[in-house]
Amino acid sequence: MTISSAFYYDQLVNKILPFWENNSIDKEFNGYFTCLNEDGSVYDTDKFIWLQARQVWVFSKLYNDLNQNESWKDIATSGVKFLTEHGQDPDGNWYFSLNQSGKPLMAPYNIFSDCFAAMALSEYAKLNKDMELKEKSLKTFQNIQKRSSEPNNKYKKAITENRGFHSLSLPMISLNLQLEMNWILDSKDFLTKINAQAHQIIDRHLDKNLNIFLENIAINTIDQDTFQGRLISPGHGIETTWFLMDVGLLTNDTSLIDKSISILLSTLEYGWDSKYGGLFYFMDKHNKPMQELEHDQKLWWVHQEALIATAMGWRIQQNEDCQKWFKKLHDYAWDHFNDPKHGEWFGYLHRTGEKLNTSKGGKWKGCFHTPRAIYRCYKELKMIESQ
Repeated sequence: MTISSAFYYDQLVNKILPFWENNSIDKEFNGYFTCLNEDGSVYDTDKFIWLQARQVWVFSKLYNDLNQNESWKDIATSGVKFLTEHGQDPDGNWYFSLNQSGKPLMAPYNIFSDCFAAMALSEYAKLNKDMELKEKSLKTFQNIQKRSSEPNNKYKKAITENRGFHSLSLPMISLNLQLEMNWILDSKDFLTKINAQAHQIIDRHLDKNLNIFLENIAINTIDQDTFQGRLISPGHGIETTWFLMDVGLLTNDTSLIDKSISILLSTLEYGWDSKYGGLFYFMDKHNKPMQELEHDQKLWWVHQEALIATAMGWRIQQNEDCQKWFKKLHDYAWDHFNDPKHGEWFGYLHRTGEKLNTSKGGKWKGCFHTPRAIYRCYKELKMIESQ
């Protein structure tokens, strides 16, 4: 399959976005349906704040950076209306899920609802020059900072006094969130702070022997040799590397970029399934039995994050290994995940590459990873072609 910026642009505007434009918009209550079958038909009407916010961000971002398409603005506006009218509890925390009309179904236990809401409102406020939404985005961000030591707030299940971990998830998402909200958070020491946070992620989570990020670092080292402590998520690790590259570019930190690309390549080598192809979902540092029964599945977003990261390494450093990996990932991903008939990508494959199910969206998959990845690859390839 052709590798070019033109190919990625065509897929984005003619295959990926139309799937969501035509099938996900709730014209009755605003917001979006994300539980979509292969053909785009709706199989469940519940709404999840992660995915509502992410879709707002996608259409706002593309309107701001790619094409001021009024229908994209309208789609983003629909999501913002739903979020601002129904998304928060009385304390300003963002619920996890709601029914179609906006009645809350699951309490605001998950801090990532707040992260993606802040990111969405920031991008839409930039689009619409809406100072009220800009302030709401900032307040949400500030609330995230207050909750960061106990992300699940009063809803936590773990007794962290007996076994606590530093998770990679929140620092890496926070890094990307701050990059996206830079225009709101802008301060004299922003670059210094975000660069320090990037290096802290490496210092804390990098396994020096494997040159790969561990998902959880035990506060008490005796707890590291546990299910949680041995867990490797190739997708999260790879996604983190391109966030770090973004910070390196912004702060002119070439050593950070070099290290990020080194970690990326180590993770790709470690996470690639040499028998069937594709990247594993979860792995154990010592190859011990895993809690996650889905560990050997192949997921759409893992491969999309890898496409972004390798395209960036190829473009920034003309790195031949990144170029080879991009082509390898491109071939696997487009052959296995893409749906040329209906548009959008399938999300879940068995280890062998057969589809686990044929849905295009659900509780965790919506209009986010695919359009973001295809757009970022389009931009990277366009710059590579002009070098």
